[in-house]
Amino acid sequence: MAIKLIALDLDGTTLNSLGKLSDVNRQALNAATANGVHVVIATGRVRSALPEDILNVSGIEYAITSNGAAITDLRKEKVVYQNCIASEAITGVYELLSQYPFMVEIFLNGKAFVEKHIYDNIDKLGFTPKHTNYIKQTRLPYENVLTYMVQNRSIIENININFANQEDRIMMRERLKQLHKVTITTSFDHNLEIGGETTSKADALRNLCTTLGVNEREIMACGDSPNDEVMMSVAGLPVAMGNAKPSVKEISKYITGTNDENGVAQAIHKFVLG
Repeated sequence: MAIKLIALDLDGTTLNSLGKLSDVNRQALNAATANGVHVVIATGRVRSALPEDILNVSGIEYAITSNGAAITDLRKEKVVYQNCIASEAITGVYELLSQYPFMVEIFLNGKAFVEKHIYDNIDKLGFTPKHTNYIKQTRLPYENVLTYMVQNRSIIENININFANQEDRIMMRERLKQLHKVTITTSFDHNLEIGGETTSKADALRNLCTTLGVNEREIMACGDSPNDEVMMSVAGLPVAMGNAKPSVKEISKYITGTNDENGVAQAIHKFVLG
């Protein structure tokens, strides 16, 4: 069955290790859309953190953001789908996170907020220069983000927690599993991502396919991290990047090149452009 929709993760997939869209990948995306194939971004990033490299690809019509909490029609700059964390679940999240000094990021209304004192001292927290710059460019500082989260409990798209060591990350994952009406995933080795009970890239993608009249078997989905697995599981052609986690490769039907080898372009040429 011909591929009619390509669903693409960004970090570690469509973007290279510098966080950029290569010319080779850009040309492949343009060729796919020119052939009438829908190209959809499906990322853990919040809407405001979508890179200009991606937004400048004119054929990309939709972006699934915050791990499936929102779909934006990029042509109209209009949110056409939302699946936020249930407001009653926010109390449990607040009570747990307020016990620890971890760096927490709150996603709502397409924007990401982080504690002001963390934002002001981000250069001292041991992140890589790339990640430090990413935070500076895409996060908004706010005094007491956990209180802000509670105040906006009905529109929280996603909650990211960053860790300095794996011991804290493992401990927090176990504690988060005890909460109700949330799901826990991850896209980086240093974080955990809290979403709604039914929030996922897969559910958002299904919704969009209904709108576009695309069968799930006509989807090629490319990813590299655990938060891509559910999306890949519903696609007729799940493609893992060469740099993907082992669990992602296990559920794929094809392993393409790495994100630094233009693996997305390789897959598009092989399965879409022929």
